[in-house]
Amino acid sequence: MAQPLMPHATASWLVDNTALSFEQIADFCGLHILEVQAIADDTAATKLTGRDPVRAHELSQDEIDKGQADPDYRLKMTKGPEQVRRTKGPRYTPVSKRQDKPDGISWIIRNHPEISDGAIGNLIGTTRTTIAAIRDRSHWNIANITPKDPVTLGLTTQRELDAAVAKAAKGSPEDAQPTDSRLEGDREALIAQLHAEREQQARDADAVLHGDDPASQARALFDDPFRR
Repeated sequence: MAQPLMPHATASWLVDNTALSFEQIADFCGLHILEVQAIADDTAATKLTGRDPVRAHELSQDEIDKGQADPDYRLKMTKGPEQVRRTKGPRYTPVSKRQDKPDGISWIIRNHPEISDGAIGNLIGTTRTTIAAIRDRSHWNIANITPKDPVTLGLTTQRELDAAVAKAAKGSPEDAQPTDSRLEGDREALIAQLHAEREQQARDADAVLHGDDPASQARALFDDPFRR
């Protein structure tokens, strides 16, 4: 079900300006009824400025009138708010969460070292300088940085984090260990020598088997009983 663009502010307006029940408001705004109760009692953590859903064309006055007349009536939204599509550029992080960025960066560096600094910057909305400082532990506040899941902190979504991990894993080579090619030439020479010796042994055995000396034939069969 579609919800108003600013559910808490909308709930605050509906509480102050209508006779709708808390359950109706909670259902329309997608909130828990206790959240609506806290807004009505002015015990919410943040004092909200009401947002008129009628002026926002998310709810009609007729719907409000139907809801006020029937407590069991469920309000229907006129239209859903347009989804805000993220454009290219740095991610915006609310001021209240910016102090959590170093913790989220540290968590990614520790748990997903395969993710590049550029990808971390896109996920968290930070700079390569900050990431490098946390990576080499030269950050000014490194003593107070505690690795925390950036999804839990609200800095990114689980889908975006999973996509970054999958992309980093796909882009990395299957075997990250460097290979030592110094003995490559010697190995090829040894294989070629073994092949030559085996072919020479086979030719010698054929020559003995097709020769006229019965003793040589018997010795060849004894040396290599499978060549008959």
